[in-house]
Amino acid sequence: MDRQKILSMVDHTLLTQTATWKEIRRICDEAIRYGTASVCIPASYVKRAKEYVGDRMAVCTVIGFPNGYSTTASKVFETQDAIANGADEIDMVVNIGYIKDGLYDLQLDEIRQIKQACGGHILKVIVETCLLTEEEKIRMCQVVTESGAAFIKTSTGFSTGGATFDDVALFRKYVGPQVRIKAAGGISSLEDAERFIELGASRLGTSRIVKLIQQEEAHGD
Repeated sequence: MDRQKILSMVDHTLLTQTATWKEIRRICDEAIRYGTASVCIPASYVKRAKEYVGDRMAVCTVIGFPNGYSTTASKVFETQDAIANGADEIDMVVNIGYIKDGLYDLQLDEIRQIKQACGGHILKVIVETCLLTEEEKIRMCQVVTESGAAFIKTSTGFSTGGATFDDVALFRKYVGPQVRIKAAGGISSLEDAERFIELGASRLGTSRIVKLIQQEEAHGD
């Protein structure tokens, strides 16, 4: 697969607790240079990053991250604040406890409230597949489809596991045709990235793809 096609689907990500502005600015520069879909960064850097990149790059941030058990009201406020600061895309974490308790109506309502707070901006719903049973994953495919969110996303990358081929294939089978898929967490090779895309992912949350391309360039590949 063409390298640029892969890069165009990457949310170039830096969400570590120790991230500095210097590091955020660097990934913004890399994202612009390599033509990624967005940069995905902590909410505290959104305003500064958007002022820095302007219209050259989409800025994505995370809501209720990484555990998802904030109140719905606080997630809505986080979303409103992020949009006001210039965020173009929002990745929210679901409340895993709601899912384990079978409270799918509450989870649906939360996603809908956050989607409303997003206005016309893209909303991606992180369901943290490593913590769910297959039945729960299927139910969340239905919930995300019903919510009207743009994407279902596998993982935060901060739990017990990341994206798997099986989960992306399952999503493709059970989400509605209008719902896109983001694979995130542990994508460590161009071959893996290509396989996720072949299985139906149209976004990849990773910091490694750009690094791999840079290594190829350094070796003259």
